[in-house]
Amino acid sequence: MTFLCAVDEFESHPSTSRALLQAKATCKEDFAAKNYTIITSKCKGPNYPAKVCCSAFKDFACPFAEVLNDEKTDCASTMFSYINLYGRYPPGIFANMCKEGKEGLDCTDVTPTSSSHASIPLVSTHVLLITVSILFHLF
Repeated sequence: MTFLCAVDEFESHPSTSRALLQAKATCKEDFAAKNYTIITSKCKGPNYPAKVCCSAFKDFACPFAEVLNDEKTDCASTMFSYINLYGRYPPGIFANMCKEGKEGLDCTDVTPTSSSHASIPLVSTHVLLITVSILFHLF
């Protein structure tokens, strides 16, 4: 499963961009109630070490791969909004640092490490595709 977002989905299209954004269904996963310390306690500035930050990001995001991969919802944008809110990260930090090829982030070997993820089982075949366009839009 992949989290696909057209490269130009959030580019300015006078007659369609607003409709694309409004067409997303509200995420049923409550990202407001999640514990973001798995990221914020490890990924710290001013240097933001890529290995540490990307590992923490994957630990948090991979257990939610199924909902984040649903293009019909705003789950991914909601999650990134909260990550940015709680972590106060520089724009595009995860898009620029966390790349594992064109298929996205490989969640195969990531297991939930927080009780906030307990209700979402990780399916070993999930791949979380984080595109630069959505990250730059959100940050």
